[in-house]
Amino acid sequence: MTPQPLNIAIIGAGPAGCTLAHLLRRNLPEGSAKLEIFERETALHDRDQGGTLDLHDETGLAALRAAGLIDTPEFDAVARRDGDAIVLCDKQMRRWLDIQSTANGGWFAQGKPEVDRLALRKLLLESLPQEMITWGKQVVKVVNSPHDATSVLHFRDGSTSSTRYDLVVGADGTYSVVRPLLTPHQPFFSGVGGWNMLCKQSEAARPLLTKMVNRGSLFAYSDGKVLMGQQLGSGDLYISMWGVKPEAWMDSAVAGYDVTDPKSVKAALLEEFSSWAPELRELIASFDEARVWPRSLVMLPTGIRWDSRPGVTVLGDAAHVMCPFAGLGVNAAMGDAMGLADEISRAVQQGASTAAELGQCLGKYEAGMFERAHTAQQFTADIMQLMLFTPGAPCAVIEDYILRVTSDDMGASLTSAWGFLIAIYYFFFKLFFVGSKAAIEGTPLRKLSVS
Repeated sequence: MTPQPLNIAIIGAGPAGCTLAHLLRRNLPEGSAKLEIFERETALHDRDQGGTLDLHDETGLAALRAAGLIDTPEFDAVARRDGDAIVLCDKQMRRWLDIQSTANGGWFAQGKPEVDRLALRKLLLESLPQEMITWGKQVVKVVNSPHDATSVLHFRDGSTSSTRYDLVVGADGTYSVVRPLLTPHQPFFSGVGGWNMLCKQSEAARPLLTKMVNRGSLFAYSDGKVLMGQQLGSGDLYISMWGVKPEAWMDSAVAGYDVTDPKSVKAALLEEFSSWAPELRELIASFDEARVWPRSLVMLPTGIRWDSRPGVTVLGDAAHVMCPFAGLGVNAAMGDAMGLADEISRAVQQGASTAAELGQCLGKYEAGMFERAHTAQQFTADIMQLMLFTPGAPCAVIEDYILRVTSDDMGASLTSAWGFLIAIYYFFFKLFFVGSKAAIEGTPLRKLSVS
């Protein structure tokens, strides 16, 4: 008797969920599984998708390669290989790190194409069968049976799924409805909040800003704040401002103005950044007053783990949401999708045909995911601590910052030698280009909690 196909529901049509769907379609034997994706948004452009990201070879690029999307005209159209310029500066525009784009003669080839988050999601979505995705269908509850490990989905419109799913994968982001079945941990406020904004068609409207960002990314840190500018493939500049804030900072009584009103936000930020370089204040002045997106950044505990449960699992932000200061979130999510797809495919090839049998592979996936996620979470927390929660950053911590972002794959002796070279370089840099000790002193900030 031919076994019935496994019913697999993926909640969330973001990069994590769509990557998993692609990999399962390619790797599972034909007819062995029925895949469905449920997405709460009604269309791709329902909300701000964020700025740009660099895809890492071992995660994001590897996942696209495994999905058969890397060597395609569609990927070539959105991969900006000239977008690898990076400037890290302080509020006076002293450049502590300046990596020129390889397209403009830069000597440091990162090998990480920049892709707009919106373009990546569009690429993944449009290359899936559209009948696989149900838009505007928000899952509010998953009921997992203790008897056979199958699950029923409950939707915001009051309906329930007619199908009992052998596996429900929560790719539904920060406030996942699947994660509570696995762990009581909820995201907590990181101590950082701010805004995302757009400067429309910056090359024509603000050519000097475009030149300053140089088709890549600019990060200006000082005084417990960071101002970021990223070039988008659309021609817009994506601007973010983050700072150390109290948890209730969005309350107008705390902020002193309406944090959702673009004109009020612009006036308040120009006043707050009055001591910053004119070029950086111009970034603030340039944003489109049609809309701003205020956000409090949240995170899950570093090193979070749980006991595996048959029939349900999570990946991406649903499993390990972290703050966006290390560029690892989407890459980690796509790496999770590869790990989960591999384990599901292996289980099916070994004869798994029920929710309970399929559930045996989830512990293996989650064990690997916990290790990868812990590394990414710790890295992100370290970068936040150095640049936002340490007085005098970036000047006071630049040596530690450079060592942290470059030494993960080095042995102890090589890391020590590399750290010595970094220290020597910045000793002379500070001696000749910074000068006084006052330049590295700052107001004490509270320490970031990552527990």
